[in-house]
Amino acid sequence: MRRKLAVLLGLAALALSGAQQAPSPVRLDVVLAEAPAPLLSDYGLFQDAGARTPSPRVTPYELTTPLFSDYAAKHRYVFTPDGRSAAYSYEGPLDFPVGSVLVKTFAFARDMRQPAVDERYVETRLLIRKADGWTALAYVWNAAQTEAVLKRTGARLDIAFIDPSGEDQAISYLVPNQNQCKTCHSADGELVPIGPKARNLNRDLDYGDRTQNQLAAWRRLGHLTGGPDPAEAPRTAAWDDRSEPLEARARAYLDANCAHCHNPAGMASTSGLFLGLEETRPAHLGINKSPVAAGRGSGGLQVSIDPGHPERSIMVYRMASTDPGVMMPELGRALPHQEGLALVADYIARLAP
Repeated sequence: MRRKLAVLLGLAALALSGAQQAPSPVRLDVVLAEAPAPLLSDYGLFQDAGARTPSPRVTPYELTTPLFSDYAAKHRYVFTPDGRSAAYSYEGPLDFPVGSVLVKTFAFARDMRQPAVDERYVETRLLIRKADGWTALAYVWNAAQTEAVLKRTGARLDIAFIDPSGEDQAISYLVPNQNQCKTCHSADGELVPIGPKARNLNRDLDYGDRTQNQLAAWRRLGHLTGGPDPAEAPRTAAWDDRSEPLEARARAYLDANCAHCHNPAGMASTSGLFLGLEETRPAHLGINKSPVAAGRGSGGLQVSIDPGHPERSIMVYRMASTDPGVMMPELGRALPHQEGLALVADYIARLAP
């Protein structure tokens, strides 16, 4: 309820027809400054000290299938400068204009079966589109939940919670440093966004005054130009929606959790394992594919995906591991995602040998 109220307040200006909005109080001079701001509040992205109420032109969004991060809740927002919009792209992230900011706040409740009850913010990450490319910054929240402070060198935070299955968890949560951000957010060595692909945004969202497809809403609000009608546009399957085909859900999960590195331009390009939704070649998807470099990361197994046999598949072995030298993804989690692991194992089990 608190989250919805904050969104309603922050989006009061969005009831205006067309793409017109009130001038945003976001500090574009701070956004585009060479040095990052020491405090999250310096940017003017939110109207309140706790960053629960977005400023005008700072719009919430959700991904159909997101990256798993130890069951953290994630609150995402997009900002584009007045009069500038992202350009639609059929593949890869949208082409955002200079001055854009992608905001993602990670949060935990004591009991993640009720994530909105006594939720506490842990960190807020910003991706800022500057004239010479993207910059990644992490801001860590104070105990009073009144401010987030820049941590360029990262941090380790002890967090305890009950996971969605009812199990007690205690993790050492990693706030990444700037070099670690580049590990995942990399395309041919350049820092890029991961999640906001048009197909991963092609879903409905409650905006308070209306429920609307996000691509249509972004066009209405001036965040996006170009592209087909959402009904005709590609969309990513929801990994946890059992009404959708198993293969589509598993491929969406691997796309969100693995393909940012496992693609021809990513940090794992030399592996030859490419897990994006656009990939169609069985060997590059891991089917009967031997690893490029054998080692303990293979667990003594022979191929990434052994059709019909998840127990003989390196992919499942590495997804289930918490050993830093074995686990995949190698950053961004301390726990195995049991639900995602079960989905991928089921997918592999049903592949024809």
